[in-house]
Amino acid sequence: MPRFKSLMSSAIRWGWFGLLVLLAFGYLVAGLSEPTSLEPTSVDPASQALSAVNTSVGASLDEPQIQAQPQKLAESLSQLDQVWLESLTESGLKPAQPADWLTVCRRVSLALVGSGMSLEEIRDLQRIPELARCQKHLENLLNDSRFHHYWGERWTRFLVGTDEGQFIVYRRRRFRIWLTEQFASDVRYDDLVKHLIMAEGLWTDRPEVNFLTSTYDSNDNSPDPVRLAARTSRAFLGLRIDCLQCHNDFLGNVSLGDAQNPREGQQTDFHQLAAFFTSAKSNGLQGVKSGEADYQYKYLDADEETDVQPAVPYLPELLPSEGNARNRLASWITNPQNRQAARAAVSHVWALMYGRPAGEAVDNLPLGSKSNPMLEWLADDFVENDFDLRRLIRLIALSGAFNVDSRADFDVTEAMESAGAVFPLVRLRPEQVAGSMIQAARIKSTDRESSLILQLTSFTGNNEFVERYGDIGEDEFSTDSVTITQRLLMMNGKKLRELTEDNPVLNTTAHARMFAADDPSIVETVYLCVLNRYPTDEEKTHFVNRITETKKTGKAIEDMMWVLLNSSELAWNH
Repeated sequence: MPRFKSLMSSAIRWGWFGLLVLLAFGYLVAGLSEPTSLEPTSVDPASQALSAVNTSVGASLDEPQIQAQPQKLAESLSQLDQVWLESLTESGLKPAQPADWLTVCRRVSLALVGSGMSLEEIRDLQRIPELARCQKHLENLLNDSRFHHYWGERWTRFLVGTDEGQFIVYRRRRFRIWLTEQFASDVRYDDLVKHLIMAEGLWTDRPEVNFLTSTYDSNDNSPDPVRLAARTSRAFLGLRIDCLQCHNDFLGNVSLGDAQNPREGQQTDFHQLAAFFTSAKSNGLQGVKSGEADYQYKYLDADEETDVQPAVPYLPELLPSEGNARNRLASWITNPQNRQAARAAVSHVWALMYGRPAGEAVDNLPLGSKSNPMLEWLADDFVENDFDLRRLIRLIALSGAFNVDSRADFDVTEAMESAGAVFPLVRLRPEQVAGSMIQAARIKSTDRESSLILQLTSFTGNNEFVERYGDIGEDEFSTDSVTITQRLLMMNGKKLRELTEDNPVLNTTAHARMFAADDPSIVETVYLCVLNRYPTDEEKTHFVNRITETKKTGKAIEDMMWVLLNSSELAWNH
């Protein structure tokens, strides 16, 4: 009997061990199997997005299912593409051919989650018809926690910057988490703006209050109306009226009033806007409370301070006459007839999707001026469809302009990029470079479903790399060139060495060596992981020969990973 119990105990232990080995093996090879290839379908640039919307994707799709797009969205896409093509025709330009699905999906990933695709995602997409892949990937990411967290951080930088401020009265992390929750809940944009402008309470209990308390450090522990006016005009109105803080507009750079009767900006315009925020009162343990607006300022050439009443710089007829000052301002900004505010929102989402503004700057849309025709059309659609951010993202991502190639059979100029004839080449932000590198070293997606250890190493690795690479702060769309320090960090940095070394538990290098069918499959796997594309015949031949000619296969794969991670192609959206 004791012997039987001992045998049973051993059998159970070995059974559990075998199960763990099986699970580990399944994890290691996940994503490496290549599904049956599907022949690509050629479509013209203008109809590619609509084809993706209207193509039946069958009942075999994995969850979340691609929901049938409403007819209204399909019609809107058709109208948007028509606007795009007409604007190109007026400029005497023609669009490039559509980019392949892998390129478009990489663009969507960089825009929504800040990294390239994982091999796991690519293999999943290859199991469905090609015309449905971009839309499927878009829907997956819109429901992915990585999107919510990444956009939460990007909007945090846009709204309050990167400074940690005064810890006692300002919690940037709480504000970022709150924004993340808003994106996860698919909150309406106008409601988001109202929450920020009208915020009341403690910064710990009501995280949106941190939009106001982020300015405490410059105004003796009270919300700074001057900084809040500047931030509001840029973020929510797309107007740079900061210069009006000190003097009238003498150079004709700021046009206010209304479209029919424009006028030069006045110093009073800025400070009357700032006056709204003096109704935000610091009330000890109760945090921020609303009170009466009370603002005095000494204007240029004035002898003494004067009382400044809250007023808006244009469309004063839309400003409610009753209510708390900040509530009135929030209602005015989000009024459907305040088209300038919708333009500002669309401009920011456009810049996040493309990696660059539609015009000179994301927050400089002169009142009454005409910008990119697509942006103007999207602003009207945004208002008509209840300030729906996800609909706006879908329209941009599925449009013909977003899906064209960055290369063409004609010489590409800056004017062509600006007009949307080709997809613009845009250098990745530091956190996108870090995210793409970390994701490239993993077969499976690095997300909230990953192991705690993997999440921790990814988070700390990302932060350390960005700090050394050079965080550009709240200057979201800087076009500064690559520095020598950045190149040296990529070539000799510890993080890159860790990501490329042969590690059978975490790294693509070992997974490809252990589980790819042959040497050509190894090269294809590494290219898909790092650059999200298949190698050209010349590239495949070169690296296959390198692997075949050496006895140290792992070292050859490490070298290939290192070369691709250091390539210019990885560091650019194209």
